[in-house]
Amino acid sequence: MFLFRKEKIETSMTREAIFILGKVELCGVNTSKLPTLSAAEMDALFLRVKSGDEQARERLVEGNLRLVLSVIQRFAGRGENADDLFQVGCVGLIKAIDNFDVNQNVRFSTYGVPMIIGEIRRYLRDNSAIRVSRSMRDTAYRVLQAREKLQRESQREPTVEQIASELDIPREEVVMAMDAVVDPVSLSEPVYSDGGDTVTVMDQVRDTKNTDEDWLEHIALKDAMARLTARERRILALRFSDGKTQMEVSDEIGISQAQVSRLEKNAIKAIKKQI
Repeated sequence: MFLFRKEKIETSMTREAIFILGKVELCGVNTSKLPTLSAAEMDALFLRVKSGDEQARERLVEGNLRLVLSVIQRFAGRGENADDLFQVGCVGLIKAIDNFDVNQNVRFSTYGVPMIIGEIRRYLRDNSAIRVSRSMRDTAYRVLQAREKLQRESQREPTVEQIASELDIPREEVVMAMDAVVDPVSLSEPVYSDGGDTVTVMDQVRDTKNTDEDWLEHIALKDAMARLTARERRILALRFSDGKTQMEVSDEIGISQAQVSRLEKNAIKAIKKQI
């Protein structure tokens, strides 16, 4: 995590940045009041920065924080901490300022936005709770961009098939990519509380089949099977696992059907008694 000294951008950013109603507030300060710079001011400040003027560099950072805010809003609603994204976005902004070539006929925003986005994506990739391959994560971001584009065009949520068609990739790849960037949820995460007992995710996804009682029965059955003779275990396996008839078992083992029947009944009786 990158942190900035307070004196660097004291009036413009804090560690309490949060998304509210689609906007970003910094300690209750409306971001519409952040300073902006004209094209002439930007050019003059960049010339001073190239000569080593730190105050000019600080003013450029402060004057372009709106650029960072516009970028991190693209990542809103994905479970990421707004403050972290803002901090990392500012790192990208500073890198863009330090590397911008004033002699090129390019607006700073055109150069800076990809730098900020790249810094945020690297942060998300390197700090994800679950490690996902770079190619999968890149596909996920393409999917999210296509989804936003189709949403704007149709004013409704696009289907997986539409996104796959837009990107010309298989439907399964879209689903896998979208799952790859979903943050994991703790089983202890509360989902409902009425002032009494809290319902957690674990309560919602509880396995009703593999319960403690089932495990105990399984252990008891395994212990009972271990007490049988090797021939009895083989007969039970052939009869109830392989589904063979008593006649087929007698032919395979080399004893009479009556003997198979007797050994089978005795084995089942012993198991029931043991359990």
